Amino acid sequence: MRALLEIELDTPTANRAIADGTVTATFDRLMGDLKPEAAYAFARHGRRCQIIVIDIADEAALPGILEPFWLEFNAHVDVHVCMNPGELQEGLARMNR
Repeated sequence: MRALLEIELDTPTANRAIADGTVTATFDRLMGDLKPEAAYAFARHGRRCQIIVIDIADEAALPGILEPFWLEFNAHVDVHVCMNPGELQEGLARMNR
């Protein structure tokens, strides 16, 4: 199942990770574990944010995916199940059966 994660980092926690030099290694590890289809970083409301699109095997995989962001960055994370255009077309076609 494809999911879009909206991740908003806690500013003081992210500042410490940047200052002590661990932020790059931590993100490299997280992205290596998640193998995102897409990942974007941006500022929102003056905070560091990311949008990451990943494949989730099932709902039971969520704790292992989300906990590192909470533990490492005290992040706020929203999870949205999402579809690509082909999956949307298939879903709409199923409605007409």
